[in-house]
Amino acid sequence: MTAANIELQRLLERVEQVLARFEATLPQVKPLPDWGNSLAFRWRKRGNAGFLQPVGHPHQIRLVDLQGIDHQKVLIEQNTRQFLAGLTANNVLLTGARGTGKSSMVKALLNKFSPDGLRLIEVDKRDLTDLPDIVDLVADIPFKFILFCDDLSFDADEPGFKALKVILDGSISATSENLLIYATSNRRHLMPEFMRENLETRYLGEEIHPGESVEEKISLSERFGLWVSFYPFSQEEYLKIVDYWLGELEVPACKKGAESHSEALQWALTRGSRSGRVAWHFARDWAGRHRLISTSLREKS
Repeated sequence: MTAANIELQRLLERVEQVLARFEATLPQVKPLPDWGNSLAFRWRKRGNAGFLQPVGHPHQIRLVDLQGIDHQKVLIEQNTRQFLAGLTANNVLLTGARGTGKSSMVKALLNKFSPDGLRLIEVDKRDLTDLPDIVDLVADIPFKFILFCDDLSFDADEPGFKALKVILDGSISATSENLLIYATSNRRHLMPEFMRENLETRYLGEEIHPGESVEEKISLSERFGLWVSFYPFSQEEYLKIVDYWLGELEVPACKKGAESHSEALQWALTRGSRSGRVAWHFARDWAGRHRLISTSLREKS
C-alpha cells in the first residue's frame, strides 16, 4: 500500500469518527406508539425533539361519577359522539370554578369512548408551539384524537398563545379531521384581565367597543366552537356529591347522614370551596377514618 493510500485510509477513518460523533448529537427518532394498546399519551420533549409517551395507567373515572354537572355532560358528550361518528364537531373550552369536574370530564370521555377509537394526547402549555408537529403526526392514524390542554392560561406575549390561535383557526393548512382540542381553564378568556384595559373601551352612541387588549384576549377563546361553563356548587349539591362518593366507597347507609354532612361542611370551610373535588377528598378521609375506628374496636373486643 502506497503512502498516499495509507494517508487516504487515515483520513477516511477520521471522517467516520467525526460522523459518528455528529450522529450521536442528533435527536433520536422515537417510534410511533402502539395506538391499539395505549389509550392516552403525553407530548414530551428531549432537546428540540418531541415524541408521544404512552401513559401507563390512565385515570379511570366514569361520566356517572361526575355529579352536579349533568347539563355540561350532555353538551360535551354529544360533541364527542359527533366527532367519533365522523360528523362535524367543535373544539371545546371548559371554563369555570375549580374542582367542578372540567379535567375529569375529559378523562371520563376517554374512559367511555376508547373502545370506539378515541385516544387522548395531553400537551403542556409550554409545548403548544409543537401543535403543528402533533397534528401532522396523527393525521393519517385511524383513530380519533382529543388534544387535551389542562388548566390553560397565558401571560402576555407567550408563544403558546399565538400557536394555539393559529392551529384553532388561522393557519394556511387545516387541522386534520381526526383531531379536536379540548382545553380547560379557570379564566374565561384564558388570560389575566386588568382594570387598565377598561380605559381602552370606546363608546359610539349606545355601542360599546372594547379596546385592542381585550379584543386580543377574546380572539383566542372565541376560536373554540363550544364554550361550556362550570359553576360553584350550592350546599345541597355539595352534600349530594358527598353522599354519592360515600356510597361508592361502600360506607353503609346507616352511617351516613347528619354526622357526615356536618363534618363535610366543616371540611369545605377549611378549603374555601364546595366542589366535587373537595367532596371526593372528604369522602375518602371520612370513609378511611371510620373503617380504621371500626377495625380497632373489633380488635379490642
